[in-house]
Amino acid sequence: MALNRIGMAIASAVVALASPSAAQDIPAQAMNPTIRALLPEKIKAQGYLVAVNSGSYPPYDIIIGTNELQGVSNDVAIALGQLFGVEIRHQTVSGLAGMLVGFGTGRYDLAIGPNGDFPDRRAKIDFIDWVQEYVAFAVQKGNPKQIKTLDDVCGLNIAVMAAGSAERVLKAKAENCAATGKPMTVQSFPDQNAAILAVRSKRSDGFFSGQAPLTYFVSQSPDTLDLTGTNLPNGFSDVYQGAIAPKGSDMSKAVLAAFQELFANGTYEKIMKKWKIERNMISKPGVNLTPEMEIFKAKQ
Repeated sequence: MALNRIGMAIASAVVALASPSAAQDIPAQAMNPTIRALLPEKIKAQGYLVAVNSGSYPPYDIIIGTNELQGVSNDVAIALGQLFGVEIRHQTVSGLAGMLVGFGTGRYDLAIGPNGDFPDRRAKIDFIDWVQEYVAFAVQKGNPKQIKTLDDVCGLNIAVMAAGSAERVLKAKAENCAATGKPMTVQSFPDQNAAILAVRSKRSDGFFSGQAPLTYFVSQSPDTLDLTGTNLPNGFSDVYQGAIAPKGSDMSKAVLAAFQELFANGTYEKIMKKWKIERNMISKPGVNLTPEMEIFKAKQ
């Protein structure tokens, strides 16, 4: 997957769907001198920082032009920039590896994310976590197959993104289903759009994927799709997602302080509710929150 980028390859027609109403725009933040003081001197001097992302990931990152975004992360970026008193410039690269290389060379200062906080990724970076991700199901309207948890998929055809953690969890569950005499078919797709179309056309009974992007896609097709199995483990341990900054850096400290302010003043909640993903909210931000344990463990 990993969970931070389930369905990175999304058809442009889907990405271009309308954002929430401008009436829900987020109030401006006042520059906070205490938070600004935590920034690296280079960034304060030049008046901007470069925030990198790895492509469209609705509703967080919705690419609308060259280095131009809409979505949750863009709203967060605007608020962070106002607190810092600097401009935040966006840049898109392909995948986490490209992002990490850019951090190593000093090309990028921050990734707002949210990116999957996995312990084996933390050697050179910190995750300033601000959401929790779950894996849920997009199903046909009315949920005709009555899928409520991962335990309900035996005997069904379930779509999943190829080559990710969700696929591995689903395949492990398929082995268990076969052993009980109710085989389940894992249908692996290269991108979100193909999987969603499979559910709509009833070739798949459900699509097992990240809850936040599924929330977005279901909201765009309320007459044909439903969301189910939300805020449940569904074969995974706790997985948090966050911004990325160089490990132990002034940037990491500044970003944490800024998120603490956005949580405290209610801006974080307003942004999450604007994009209808309040189910992924956490009570407070933190650094490297995903526990040191198996990232996933299929239910038996």
